[in-house]
Amino acid sequence: MLKTLSRVSSNRLVACPPSLLGQILLPLPSVMKRPASALTGSPGKNLNSAYPHFKNAGELYSHIRSITAEAGDYTVRNFVGVIEDISVKSSVVETELFPLGALEFYTKKNMGWEYTQEEYDQWFMPERGGDQGDYRDGMQEKIANVIACLKAEPRSKRAIIPIPFPSEGSKTVDWTNQGQTKCCRELHLYIEDGCLKCTGILRMQNASIFPKNIHFFATLLEHVGQQLQVPVGEYTHWITNLCHDRSAISC
Repeated sequence: MLKTLSRVSSNRLVACPPSLLGQILLPLPSVMKRPASALTGSPGKNLNSAYPHFKNAGELYSHIRSITAEAGDYTVRNFVGVIEDISVKSSVVETELFPLGALEFYTKKNMGWEYTQEEYDQWFMPERGGDQGDYRDGMQEKIANVIACLKAEPRSKRAIIPIPFPSEGSKTVDWTNQGQTKCCRELHLYIEDGCLKCTGILRMQNASIFPKNIHFFATLLEHVGQQLQVPVGEYTHWITNLCHDRSAISC
């Protein structure tokens, strides 16, 4: 009888009839371990298909600038938009207030990465957002927690980046303290359709500051996606209060 060699372990070959080849499990190390790229989230349905979709951050930026064009204290509430391509490359929205150098500096700062005094002196401006837009404190630990969460349980609904306060708890919230009234409150990360996706919850979004926010979010998602070895999918941007710029009252 014709016999064929079949690998059944990482270091041993045995003779096996061809008719039985398809019935043999291959306990190779690469088969035994689930590759990170195979992370699978929970089955379900994402209702963000009902919200406006934008190809990239630039498209969403143009839209929110136009719908808040009345400026001043004019406020659009409960805006939701979905960015289909949230890659860093597609999330560079350069403006007069935010040239590329400023975007990269503030992203470094908010990611908790090192930056130089020269970079700070060149790019830091109160007009680009002060304590309300400073998310640096504990960010590396929060990112590490998200990565550990989704590696251990890809179906988890607990992979969040909370950014409500620099250090105090919510019991001490003070509306007069800009450091406690962060614009972005939480980022919710999840695995869906084999991709890393995210929903951002913002208390306040000045359209003029959006380029800084979205560049930071895109960089964070790219970093997490690389650690998980999964592609980055769409991003859902949920804003309670949307204004044109920082001239809005008590924003």
